[in-house]
Parts: sequence; C-alpha cells; structure tokens
Amino acid sequence: MEIHEVMNALQQGLERMHAAAATMERTAEMMAQAGEAQRIVATADTSREQELERKLEAAERQIAEMRAQSGTPATAARKTLPAATTQLLAKQGLSTLDSIEAGSLDAALTGLSLEQRVAVKAQLLRAGLLG
Repeated sequence: MEIHEVMNALQQGLERMHAAAATMERTAEMMAQAGEAQRIVATADTSREQELERKLEAAERQIAEMRAQSGTPATAARKTLPAATTQLLAKQGLSTLDSIEAGSLDAALTGLSLEQRVAVKAQLLRAGLLG
C-alpha cells in the first residue's frame, strides 16, 4: 500500500508541476506582448517628438527671418492729432507739438479729468509724438 500512496503523491506533484509550467508559459507570453506594445508606444512618442522639434525649428527660423527683414521698428501711421485734441492742448498752453516733455504735458493736463488725460495721451502715442 505504501507504493501505491507514493505513486499517487508523485502523480499529483507531477500534475501540479505541469499546471505551473503552463501558467509560466502564459505569463511569459503576456509579458512579451506587453513589452512589444511598450516598444510600439515608445516609437510613436519618439516620432511625434521629432515632428514637433522640426516644427519648432522651422517656426524659430521664420521668426528670425521676419525680425531680420523688419530691421527698423514700425512707426506710427498717423502723424497728426484730431482737431479736438489740438484745441484742448492749445487751451492748456501747449501749442507746439514737435517736442512735448512728459513733465510739461502732465502740468498742462492737470485741469482735465482722468479720462480726458488718458485720451489725450493715447492720441499723442498713436500720433507718435509721445514716447
């Protein structure tokens, strides 16, 4: 009877080893598939990064070319002031608009409301008379 029990125990052990080997084979196969998927994703990410780097370099080149072409800063298109602004400045004592200093402009505009001062300065900036 002992031999029969030993044979049964060996048979059960052999079956368990066979099941473990099958499980290990399935696990190895799944790991190989997952590794392959990770390599595909890494390749896709790398190509996307390279594409973005090429686009960035092209944009930087274009910006540099545009800066080189512009050479000088853009000047204001308008060199005159509206009549109402000119009259308002004349009433405040500023008749020559060729060289306006910030201090004299502020002193001349003290009698105006804040909105009017802002509007006058904005028009002077647009005309290129105030820097």
